[in-house]
Amino acid sequence: MSAIHSNEILRVMPREMRMMSERILSMTGQPKGLFLAIQDVPMYSQKLGLGGFALLEKRFDELCEARPEAIAIVSEEGSSLRLDGKGQHAWFVVPAIIDLLGELVARFGEAEVTVADVIDPEEFKLAEAFAQRNGLSVAASLGSETVFMASPRTLAGDVRQNDPLLWSLLEHGLPIQPDLWWRIYHLAKKALATDSVVSRRHAGPMIVNQDGTVIGRKDNDDETDVSFLMAPRAETQTESTNS
Repeated sequence: MSAIHSNEILRVMPREMRMMSERILSMTGQPKGLFLAIQDVPMYSQKLGLGGFALLEKRFDELCEARPEAIAIVSEEGSSLRLDGKGQHAWFVVPAIIDLLGELVARFGEAEVTVADVIDPEEFKLAEAFAQRNGLSVAASLGSETVFMASPRTLAGDVRQNDPLLWSLLEHGLPIQPDLWWRIYHLAKKALATDSVVSRRHAGPMIVNQDGTVIGRKDNDDETDVSFLMAPRAETQTESTNS
């Protein structure tokens, strides 16, 4: 991530975007398997010009109250299936849609899934991008109900072909307005323990005692500098999000 001045557009790379999404989604209280499955969703949404990180910020409280387990199959006939979103957010429904399309394509060679009653259904365009990495070619028709049509797609063993959207992100990152990004950054920081000498001494795979001795690893001859764990430090807004 880089910016010359605070009023210029930031270019944020996937590592930072994924880190922020994972931290924020972890605070929703949803099962870990779910929020890890949608870790890339805000990033893809931003890339596609949809709600993106602004929507993550806007819907955070609602995501905390979501009940993704309520999503239910209404009917199934051959390669066609109807899904009731039960008023859940589209982001939380996408993984189920991809899984169901994949199962139906494996059984019938094609698939059609119709979904109703979701929040922000326009975000379902994400499924077209996510499906590619799963060996599916998907087209979503948005309306009062969203209809997904799927067919098999050959995986090439090359991320540039299997997931061109992700490859573009890895090469170029995404331009994001600084004020939005810093709000996301500070929201994500709430998932972390309050910075203190004690919390930093117990971070990672080891514990650093107050006298500087280390518990949990024996290879402390690798020039690891643990002195920063022994005293508080100042933090600025422009510090790397890697910390």
